[in-house]
Amino acid sequence: MKLKIVLEKGLDGYIIAYCPSLKGCVTQGKNEEEAIANLKEAVELWLEPDPCELESKGNLYKVCEVAV
Repeated sequence: MKLKIVLEKGLDGYIIAYCPSLKGCVTQGKNEEEAIANLKEAVELWLEPDPCELESKGNLYKVCEVAV
């Protein structure tokens, strides 16, 4: 999966990174490399299913991965 991201210089000198396609998926880093690495982790967590939602469905589901 490829996602567009935005990097902006913050007022405090940090780089702010966010993905407009994933509302609320925002992070920062001391430099661009750190901001991108932090955003990759944030995207993974944003896309991760909520365990509470899965548990409420009983054992009638199977979790799989797909590449887009």
